Amino acid sequence: MANKFQQGPYVVMNPKKYAGKGVPKYRSGWELAFMRFCDSNDHIITWSSESLVIPYINPLTGKQTRYIPDFLIQYRNKHNKVVTELIEIKPKKQSILESKASNRDRMIVAVNHAKWAAAQKWCQRSGLTFRVITEEDIFRQGGKRK
Repeated sequence: MANKFQQGPYVVMNPKKYAGKGVPKYRSGWELAFMRFCDSNDHIITWSSESLVIPYINPLTGKQTRYIPDFLIQYRNKHNKVVTELIEIKPKKQSILESKASNRDRMIVAVNHAKWAAAQKWCQRSGLTFRVITEEDIFRQGGKRK
């Protein structure tokens, strides 16, 4: 499994597919794995990293702030239909509220859910899909975790 604490610039191997500006930067090993997937997968038409800004209300402060989702991808699905998705990569523990979670973890989940609700509304207005991908999704192959 990739180390989630890796960070750095990603060298795009298929520049015609990368629709972002500048050099994409990964902030975790999971984002790096997803970048490699987007760059090398024949079904991915275009992808970009941190290319959109969506306003949302932070539930902890009540103030409007900015959410920058990790990826915007366009791909052909198994029915050859072009699909565009906004993707967020997050550790599973930051995406679901567990009863044993610390107060800090509960706050992180609350803020994430506010961001994702705003992204969901933005995507609905734009005709896109929003999806959160966790380490389980990234490293699952054939329904089984590696």
